[in-house]
Amino acid sequence: MAKSSKKNPVTAEDFRAKTADELGDSLTKLKKEQFNLRFQKANGQLENTGRVRGLRKEIARLKTVMTEKRVRASAKA
Repeated sequence: MAKSSKKNPVTAEDFRAKTADELGDSLTKLKKEQFNLRFQKANGQLENTGRVRGLRKEIARLKTVMTEKRVRASAKA
């Protein structure tokens, strides 16, 4: 079972409950946030440096679930 903490409330189970379109929208949102954090870091304005790492892991978690769904869909076909 995945650990739930205040820092990373989104788990793989949360992503698995979403549709493919919702996952795509979430990925876009996370990528935009990652881009903004990268700019903040370059300008020296980034306060929560741990968010960069957490966001990277969240994106990886989301992509993993997307791949699982794609494989499951192709196995059914």
